[in-house]
Amino acid sequence: MKHILVTGGAAYVGAILVPKLLNRGYEVSVLDLFLYAQQSVFAKNEKLHLLKGDLRDRDFVKRSLQGIDTVIHLAGISNDPSSDLDPGLTKEVNIEATKDLIAAARDLGVRRFINASSSSVYGIKEENDVTEELCLEPLTVYSESKAVIEDFLRKERGAMVAVSVRSATVCGFSPRMRLDLTVNILTHHAVKKGQIRVFGGVQKRPNIHIEDITDLYAELVETPANLIDGKEFNACGANHTVMEIATLVQDTVGPEIPIRVEPTNDLRSYHISASRIAKELGFVPKRTIEDAIRDVAAAFADKRIADPENDIHYNVRTMKKVLGA
Repeated sequence: MKHILVTGGAAYVGAILVPKLLNRGYEVSVLDLFLYAQQSVFAKNEKLHLLKGDLRDRDFVKRSLQGIDTVIHLAGISNDPSSDLDPGLTKEVNIEATKDLIAAARDLGVRRFINASSSSVYGIKEENDVTEELCLEPLTVYSESKAVIEDFLRKERGAMVAVSVRSATVCGFSPRMRLDLTVNILTHHAVKKGQIRVFGGVQKRPNIHIEDITDLYAELVETPANLIDGKEFNACGANHTVMEIATLVQDTVGPEIPIRVEPTNDLRSYHISASRIAKELGFVPKRTIEDAIRDVAAAFADKRIADPENDIHYNVRTMKKVLGA
């Protein structure tokens, strides 16, 4: 039976992924600071081990890697606004600590390393389809950190099978809910504020349902090594403009809800191609953006999101508290 270490496993994606891994019969250790969610986000399970600690603590990380077959690396300071609060800290966690994690995993005999990267590594592209063959042009501290780690992992993996997933923006409900992601934000506005605020609107935003991206990570645990080793794959469910997403929210939640358009300086726009992962791995997302909207709206309706204004649902707000900013 494989023993999997999920770094950042108590956060937005991990809170969905970890139960899936347990249901597949794996033993799972979660390495997390638990800044965004309490340990109670998981049901008790004898195969689940919760390891509270800092990714920058080399001794703690090495202890956590003992007996581990596979690492799924989700941890880090996530999204541009959070990373920009303290660029030095972002580099310390997302680059230096992650390099140490990769080196320790390699040296301790971990067989497989699955790295959560981001489609933001491409920067702004004019191409109709952004494929894995295009050059990386990260524009922010966060996206730069992702690009650096992809390169390091590819070159320094040793005998360890390694793959990076360039994920589109994730959407949908999680027990550790985020309301600072495009689809989730617009659904929140529609359900709780009675209007949908769109900043700009023409920018293309790739998204993927949280159930699909977590299915992918779980499947990569067993994917034949020759199909993934040393490779990077885009993972995307759908490409829509922000205005198209707003219209989907309006159609799903309530046609009477008005859309209010405001100007923005955020002109990031790109159309992610997921043809390679479909062709080489047979991975095709099963859920739609509308599914994610319905899931989030239902979570508001049945009070699973009890207080949408709580800072815990917003990474940058929580990071400001941590940093005393």
